[in-house]
Amino acid sequence: MGQDTPAYILAALTAGGGITGYIRTGSIPSVAAGCTVGALYGLGAYRIQQRQTYGVELALLASVILAGSSIPRAIRTQKPLPAGLSLLALFGLWTFGNAYRLGYKVKSV
Repeated sequence: MGQDTPAYILAALTAGGGITGYIRTGSIPSVAAGCTVGALYGLGAYRIQQRQTYGVELALLASVILAGSSIPRAIRTQKPLPAGLSLLALFGLWTFGNAYRLGYKVKSV
């Protein structure tokens, strides 16, 4: 499994979650945040798949944004939804942080 697959999965989960939050509660911040983070993951995945630069960095940025918004809320509210988002963010931080740390390089085709 390449680095693009987890990013595509996280893109679908975060964007789908934002849209679901809007449908269930009418929350515009939910759809805006979910689709924005999902777009960052999706763009990162596309750039990784196409062997372009800054794909891993974009996916890592999306994970940092998601973690920064969900982890404090999960600690404060102790509710399952922010905790689930926090787990997704931590998975992204671990996956793309390791790829960045190990020097994931774009290979010429």
